[in-house]
Amino acid sequence: MNKLYPKLAFTNIKNNKQFYFPYLLTGVLCVLMFYSMLAIQQNPALESMRGGTNLKVILMLGSWVIGFFACIFLFYTNSFIVKRRKKELGIYNILGMEKRHIACVMTMETIVLGFIVIVAGLVTGIVFNKLLMMFLYRLTGLSVSIPFYVSIDGCVMTALLFVAIFVATLIYNFMQIRLANPIQLLRSDKTGEKEPKTKIVMTITGIACIAVGYYIAITEENPLKVLMLFFVAVILVIIGTYFLFIAGSVALLKLLRKNKNYYYKTNHFIAVSGMIYRMKQNAVGLANICILSTMVLVMVSCTVSLYFGVEDDLNYRYPHEITATVLYGEDAPRENDLKEVLLNAVDEAGGEVINVVATETFCIVGTLSGETLSLGNKGDDMAFSGYYIVNFCTKDDYEKMTGEEVCELDTDEIATAFAPLYKGGRLVLGEKVCNVKENLSYKTGQAYMFTGGEGYVIVNDEEALRALYQELAEEYRKLDGSITTFDYEIGIDIAGTAEEKLAVGEAVWTVFNDWNNKESEKYLSGDSDAFYGGITYETRQGAYENFYSLYGGIFFLGMFLGVMFLMVTVLIIFYKQISEGYEDKERFAIMEKVGMSNAEVKASINTQVRIVFFLPLVTAVIHLTAAFPMLTKLLALMNLMNQSVFVVCLIATVAVFTLFYLFVFKLTSKTYYKIVGNQVNAV
Repeated sequence: MNKLYPKLAFTNIKNNKQFYFPYLLTGVLCVLMFYSMLAIQQNPALESMRGGTNLKVILMLGSWVIGFFACIFLFYTNSFIVKRRKKELGIYNILGMEKRHIACVMTMETIVLGFIVIVAGLVTGIVFNKLLMMFLYRLTGLSVSIPFYVSIDGCVMTALLFVAIFVATLIYNFMQIRLANPIQLLRSDKTGEKEPKTKIVMTITGIACIAVGYYIAITEENPLKVLMLFFVAVILVIIGTYFLFIAGSVALLKLLRKNKNYYYKTNHFIAVSGMIYRMKQNAVGLANICILSTMVLVMVSCTVSLYFGVEDDLNYRYPHEITATVLYGEDAPRENDLKEVLLNAVDEAGGEVINVVATETFCIVGTLSGETLSLGNKGDDMAFSGYYIVNFCTKDDYEKMTGEEVCELDTDEIATAFAPLYKGGRLVLGEKVCNVKENLSYKTGQAYMFTGGEGYVIVNDEEALRALYQELAEEYRKLDGSITTFDYEIGIDIAGTAEEKLAVGEAVWTVFNDWNNKESEKYLSGDSDAFYGGITYETRQGAYENFYSLYGGIFFLGMFLGVMFLMVTVLIIFYKQISEGYEDKERFAIMEKVGMSNAEVKASINTQVRIVFFLPLVTAVIHLTAAFPMLTKLLALMNLMNQSVFVVCLIATVAVFTLFYLFVFKLTSKTYYKIVGNQVNAV
């Protein structure tokens, strides 16, 4: 008897290879991806690269996301296989095998399948790990030697996780066999569905959930609120999608049935009537496909956009190769001191200066209501909805910073550049009323992402800037006893290779840091009456590797998760078509016997498959379109300001996914037809 169990197990796997092959393939890929994430994260070479800490966090998150979804996917696949094999197991029971004997056979099957999945997944993961590591390094802009590395801890953690998954599926299978009697097992595929009732309340609830989710995504403007409400909108849309597919689809099919011109056609009659009676089991599967498709499109398009927008992000965040900003009081030395220190440091480091931009600004915090800018934050402290960061500068300095021309201004005139756009003709600053000659649109900065707005008030010259500072500083003293400072910013562009720019930036920082320490000591010791608030120092090339490591890691994770979700989408579609093929086989055979032609069978099959396939895809694209405004704001929080990059990546992702979807449609259509139409001439 003991020898019988392994023999039966191997025979069952072989005879059900149509079901088990996708299951094994899915399992192997899940093991491969989970191990790869762990192995890359634990690779010692990762610690030596710039930005490696960010990558480790991203990969750790990715590994557990993959592990979580692997549990769900393997459970889904296993439940389908058990459902398809209930008749076979019922025959074993009728022939005299007790349920404990059947359990022994299933245990052997699980051991064999688990062994194949874990071993094959780990072997392929180890083999391809170096290739994946090279791909990750290429994404992050690194070109270094990568030694072959095997993560023992990764192998152990992977094996433990998937052993636990297979043990859990085995327990589920035991429960299914224990709770069913032999007659139920034999007739499992004969169990029909009653016509589902039209659930008006659920349909209306689904429409309402999606409408609210869409409303949040389309109308919310404040980026910080968008971040907080994103998951609320996602949950509402997911609930609404399930409700509409479960209840709304039935209502739609019944409306189609009432349309005599549409319904009383051979292909439409069979497809619509069949789907109505099986919509209980179809609806959840269709909703799963829709949600997974949406996840694939969002995940891939966003991560690709972030990666290909890195250069724009760097140029936006770092307009100059070297940028230094010093905070001084009004009576402190002008920017010439800072400029001289920086230029001398660049020269000593061997850098070739090609451009120098020096600007002077001061900043206040206030709330903008209509045409009144009030000092201090009086808005919503949680949402920062009325909290504005306002920078003041001269016309010449604004043109140097932005390259945008400002109209000529008189002494008592100003120009504004706000985001959101200010459209008023006057601006009340404390007790001072200024006439606005020109309203410019300001390209939003990072500060706006966490406030209600950001922008510039532009005056004619330095004299006007000083006078305005005196008035506003006096009001600031009355509020909280503090005076805002002047920002002296020097931007320097240098020639040379990336390595040369990085070396110059590090050398200049050493010199500049020494100078900063001396200035700080002078102020703290009382040797200088002028306020000194310290410096900020940034280099574009110094941030380059950090940016690429962060966004390259996000792109890498996005591709991994996108492949996983795509794989599962295909798996659900494949199993769904096979399941329905076996259920429909007998029904189509009867119809052929009463005179239905081969062409009519094919037309009916195509109609049904099109409905099943394209409804989730169309719905996913609609979800993505509604989510576009919210996604652009979330990407802006990650400094992707160039919406055209996102639009191009989004369109490309949808196009590629649609082509792949069509390929799966053709493949599964043929599989379905082979099952239900094998009694007629092959197409």
